[in-house]
Amino acid sequence: MTEIYFQKMTPEGYREIEEQIEELKKDRPIKIARLKAARALGDLSENTEYSTAKRDLRHLESRLRFLNKQLTYAQIIQPQGNGKIDLGSTVTIEFLDDHDQMTYKIVGTQEADLAANKLAFDSPLGQAMMNQAAGTSVNVVSPDSTYQVKIISVN
Repeated sequence: MTEIYFQKMTPEGYREIEEQIEELKKDRPIKIARLKAARALGDLSENTEYSTAKRDLRHLESRLRFLNKQLTYAQIIQPQGNGKIDLGSTVTIEFLDDHDQMTYKIVGTQEADLAANKLAFDSPLGQAMMNQAAGTSVNVVSPDSTYQVKIISVN
């Protein structure tokens, strides 16, 4: 029996994927028109416009399939609001080695973006903090090192 694997994500992450799909769907007729126009130019074996248009349409279709599959297997997690860290929580932490403070939103794997302070729940830091409350210090075991962080606040 095959077990279905759901991808945990926030409601915002789900909406972002829906928006990406809508944008790609808007581009689809343009890419199809380019392919038709390039095909009309004649000899397809040496037609770079045709090859490029075909490749661009295949890329768009592939991206649409990928995003639709993410939505199909999405498990939207709502924060519990119980003061413990979960998907969707915004967490401020202090790194105990240098006392730097950072604020992260805990998100699903596919939503993670450290430049936007979105931390995946299944990253080493995310795993160490899940289900913890403010005031707790946790050990984080990463591939390169082990360090401690103190959870300052959970929203």
